[in-house]
Amino acid sequence: MNASPYDLNTSLKNTLALVLAGGRGSRLMDLTDSLAKPAIPFAGKFRIIDFPLTNCIHSGIRKVAVPTQYRSHQLIQHVQRGWAFLKAELQEFIEVWPAQQQTADESWYRGTADAVYQNMDFIRAINPTYILVLAGDHVYKQDYSKMLAQHIERRAEATVACVEVPLSRASEFGVVKVDENDQIIEFMEKPSNPAPVPDNPDVAFASMGIYLFNADFLFAQLIRDAGNQGSSRDFGKDMLPNLVGRSNLFAHRFADSCVRSASEIEPYWRDVGTVDAYWEANIDLTSVTPALDLYDPSWPIWTSQEQRPPAKFVFDDDDRRGVALDSVIGAGCIVSGGMVRRSLLSNNVRVNSHSHVESSVILPNCDIGRHARITRAIIAQNTRIPQGLVIGEDPELDAKRFYRSENGIILVTAAMIEDL
Repeated sequence: MNASPYDLNTSLKNTLALVLAGGRGSRLMDLTDSLAKPAIPFAGKFRIIDFPLTNCIHSGIRKVAVPTQYRSHQLIQHVQRGWAFLKAELQEFIEVWPAQQQTADESWYRGTADAVYQNMDFIRAINPTYILVLAGDHVYKQDYSKMLAQHIERRAEATVACVEVPLSRASEFGVVKVDENDQIIEFMEKPSNPAPVPDNPDVAFASMGIYLFNADFLFAQLIRDAGNQGSSRDFGKDMLPNLVGRSNLFAHRFADSCVRSASEIEPYWRDVGTVDAYWEANIDLTSVTPALDLYDPSWPIWTSQEQRPPAKFVFDDDDRRGVALDSVIGAGCIVSGGMVRRSLLSNNVRVNSHSHVESSVILPNCDIGRHARITRAIIAQNTRIPQGLVIGEDPELDAKRFYRSENGIILVTAAMIEDL
């Protein structure tokens, strides 16, 4: 039975979204030494967590909790300052739930399922009908109301959002095998022989880490999983695979709810959890038509931001000229007689005279010294690059001084500069 618009609106009001933001994100190396992965700057002015939070608001979900754990101070500040605009008197909220070791064994969150289990008392007090579990560290635009409508129409107990990936790359992901009705019949963790989608043998369904549950059903499964001593307390590894064949468990096709400017554009979802993936996703925004459209007025990305002046480009002399080409330049930036090419500069970056920045991501509050050359690098926030320093041209020297990824991206932090 299809839900009417009124029924869907009521269901959205009775949905609680949990944006899990407790993980460190160790594959981002030194970028997460001082802050959680969801709080890392992205696209010049945003933080990664802004994307799932924005999706909730645009989708009509106004009950949102953000469980945190690792290095959460900046993340908590960001959510409090940028997302405190909902009406409590209408039972709307975006709340941060710091980890409190709420179980008898007084442990921190062991996995994604445990993060929800330890907050069950808070969740039950809200009394939702549906619970949407989201990762706080993925970049994408999605209308969750469409996923909820499909979940209700199918009479599902649990729904897993899935993105189509080429079969040749599917072994990099957790793969979901489905039947002709998209009912899940197997979970496959990074399989060597991934199962194709029934109606498209060239692609497989990769789980996006987005789960929608009937609340009572989820509570029962969390309690059962908590009693299993061999469980790692994770949704993707333990709980959901155990539901196969025992429940109404369906895959939701991301293409059906992805927000994009035109139907022919490929659905965009990125796990920016490695240095290479993070660099690539940011640099892609400098292209003429990025896969991720941040300029769509119908789906603006919300964030917390300090008030800064517009970007400024100064000097037009023969020997020094402030120029940026094929680049994204944040507010408060000053390109003072330097060259920026195919790069992304976050807020409050200064590029000084005779310096050259190419194919690089510069995070907030950095200063690029005179005559410095930076190529294919990520410069962490609050880093001052000394005058004349060259980064990205000598692989062996870069690997000794900084972090160099498998694909040759150089990560530089303020601490690394201090150690030179």
